[in-house]
Amino acid sequence: MLVVVVGVLILLAIVTLYQTARVVPQRSAFVVQRLGKYSKTLDAGFHILCPFLDKVAYKLSMKEVAIDVPPQICITKDNVSVEVDGILYLRVMDPKKAAYGIANYTFATTQLAMTTMRSEIGKLELDRSFVERESINAQVVQAVDDASDPWGIKVTRYEIKNITPPHSVQEAMEKQMRAEREKRAEIAHSEGERQAKINRAEGERQEMISISEGEKLKRINEADGRAAEIERVAVATATGIRQIAAAINDPGGRDAVSLRIAEQWIAEFGNLAKTNNTMIVPTDLADISGTVAALAKVMKNTG
Repeated sequence: MLVVVVGVLILLAIVTLYQTARVVPQRSAFVVQRLGKYSKTLDAGFHILCPFLDKVAYKLSMKEVAIDVPPQICITKDNVSVEVDGILYLRVMDPKKAAYGIANYTFATTQLAMTTMRSEIGKLELDRSFVERESINAQVVQAVDDASDPWGIKVTRYEIKNITPPHSVQEAMEKQMRAEREKRAEIAHSEGERQAKINRAEGERQEMISISEGEKLKRINEADGRAAEIERVAVATATGIRQIAAAINDPGGRDAVSLRIAEQWIAEFGNLAKTNNTMIVPTDLADISGTVAALAKVMKNTG
């Protein structure tokens, strides 16, 4: 009998110790009720409860959790049905509100995210829904966070995983993308040809300008050369004439000129005889001295 009593006392002590001693893990919170009413919230560490009166009613994790939002059908502004799913990230900020503010905060936040997603997708056309993901995510976070504030929940972010349009719409989008790529390719090709033609025309223009500039410089140089040649010939001729005039005025100069004229006259007459079969002979051909005297008289009168 004594053994039974001792055993009962030991069992009672173990049960009492189990109910009174609590170790709360890091980043966790225990909500304690006393006689069915909220008493306190236990943070991380070792705690002693009042036996048979206090009870740990809820054990909540204070870590950020990711909740998978199931796929749902949403209708866009242009009446296209798309399947959308996502991931919701949230964290418990107030364990008391999370325990007593709502029965199941994960289910509530998931449903709220789904309804908000349907509303936001309905404001956009299909093409815009693919590029407005950041805006949609922000709107969902804002709506769910505002609604879950009384529940002690903080929604940190929401990410859309997939936006899946119907198969027929996917085929149409693929055709559109192919057409757009072909259009860009044609534009790029035409732009390349246009630029190539412009480059060739510019090259030909520069070539023609260079050729004309070279021709211009060539003609200028040739004209300068001819002018310099004419000028030098004129200067040389004038110098020669001045020297001849000076020589004529020297003593014996006129006799030398007469002799030179006679020599040239005879030489030219001889050449005339060589190059022509028929020739006219002057009547006074034998009077060479008279001819020379006449030429000398002309020179004197000219002088």
